Amino acid sequence: MEEKIKKFADDLFQAQEAGIPILPLTQADPTLSVSDAYAIQLENVKRQLSLGQIVSGKKIGLTSEGIQKQLGVNEPDYGHLFESMEYLLEVPIDRLLQPKIEAEVAFILKNDLEGGEVTPEDVVRATDYVVCAFEIVDSRVADWKIKLPDTIADNASSGCYVLGKKKVLLNQVDLSAVKMELYKNGEELVGEGTGAAVLGNPIHSVAWLANCLWNYGVTLKKGEVILSGAFSAAPEAKRGDVFEAHFSTLGSVKASFI
Repeated sequence: MEEKIKKFADDLFQAQEAGIPILPLTQADPTLSVSDAYAIQLENVKRQLSLGQIVSGKKIGLTSEGIQKQLGVNEPDYGHLFESMEYLLEVPIDRLLQPKIEAEVAFILKNDLEGGEVTPEDVVRATDYVVCAFEIVDSRVADWKIKLPDTIADNASSGCYVLGKKKVLLNQVDLSAVKMELYKNGEELVGEGTGAAVLGNPIHSVAWLANCLWNYGVTLKKGEVILSGAFSAAPEAKRGDVFEAHFSTLGSVKASFI
């Protein structure tokens, strides 16, 4: 089993380095479990840390019905964020293989979240502020033909992210009622939704994440960015595209693919 974990981790790492997607891991091994997949993900996290990367936070994926239907899965997952993944506006398309873009809420923590029995109230107390955000998801698996273990092993299909500038305290906003509209190239509406699409409230999503991570010996830490999940399905992003998401109360976030 350990050899299989290391081989699959190496396959995904090399796919990113070469810019060439691979066949689904679940095609090579239909018995691949969720626990196996998280072990593969953590193997590559350790490799990134050994190469000098710094963890900046975590991301929750597959929280909305739209995203779950789009990718044919039925439960959330999580991945790691690194400081090198954050961009202010311009996103270099060459570092990505087959990107899609998601509009969501990012939580910035002022305290750790750990213990395995984290409640939404704990999340509120541990959050410094929230901002609107883009997560650019990407897959090292060809044509996004993924099952749940494939995306988990692939660091929850993480690519990079862009944070909005407006900082909002949680006592100033009802995240479940926040409305989002996603526009492509200035005029085309390509997505819309509310915070209720994210497990009823993005706060619930972060609580789920903290408890899930505890099972794998990982915690949410003070200062980390937590991307809480997409408000709607994720459109493809190509060179030259400009996306802007407008959120009620939270302001807007923009990403330009160069």
